[in-house]
Amino acid sequence: MTAGRYYKSFQIKPSTRIRLGKWDPKFIGEHTKKEALRKIEKLREQISDMQMRLYAERQRSLLICLQGQDASGKDGVVRHVIGSMNPEGCRVVNFKEPTKEELDHDFLWRIEHQMPRKGEAVIFNRSHYEEVLVVRVQPDMLERQKLPPRVVNKDIWQRRFKGINDFERHITCNGTLVLKFHLRISKEEQRKRFLARLEEPVKRWKFSMGDVTDRQRWDEYMTAYEDMIRSTSTEALARCRSPMEMPSRKGNSRPRNLVMPSFVSSRSLVAKLPRVTTTRGSMNASCASR
Repeated sequence: MTAGRYYKSFQIKPSTRIRLGKWDPKFIGEHTKKEALRKIEKLREQISDMQMRLYAERQRSLLICLQGQDASGKDGVVRHVIGSMNPEGCRVVNFKEPTKEELDHDFLWRIEHQMPRKGEAVIFNRSHYEEVLVVRVQPDMLERQKLPPRVVNKDIWQRRFKGINDFERHITCNGTLVLKFHLRISKEEQRKRFLARLEEPVKRWKFSMGDVTDRQRWDEYMTAYEDMIRSTSTEALARCRSPMEMPSRKGNSRPRNLVMPSFVSSRSLVAKLPRVTTTRGSMNASCASR
């Protein structure tokens, strides 16, 4: 199966009413681990070439959004994808709890300030979708945004979905390709990974009691994810960017095995190298005269 066909099997079709419980996080794909690693090495070379051309062309940009529960594999994807690129033309943005300055602006303000420049590739480790996930599940975070009472009603999330769709439509019309991934993990697998973090000193810093609190709201998060995916994968936007894709966390179909083929299969990122008009002879003549 080609990279393009493989990753398309994970895409969420626009306006699909999905049920995350039907997506098996233990799915391991059709390749052995050895085969998957060999394919990854080949994809690294292709990503490196595509990113170099994107950077040299300076007409388009790439935004990769990673969204998922804690321990779903976001950091691993960042390491493998960024590790294939030239650091000069890429960066990673981690959206943590908003600062006081960010809370004094609209919910997309801090996102807009981190958008990729022409020729740049940027990975959002968590993204603007936090505003319809964690903010929705934890009401105290919405209160901190100090919104007028008249806008905090039952329609607030649909308005935010529309705001996100309009924002993504705007950036794609200006040359940014958006690739979005919801990284799936089961509640039991997350528990195992949390315990493993506690047992490994080098990973213990990643754990916090807030992770345990979020587990108590697991069903609420899954409902919020389903609503978010359905409301932000529309026919109009599917024409100019990839719909949400859902790799699982466990087995040979690890997130990096999907994110990397998605990058390589993005035809709108096939950039041409700038044309160089200087010839070897003219350069030699110029150097000889100095």
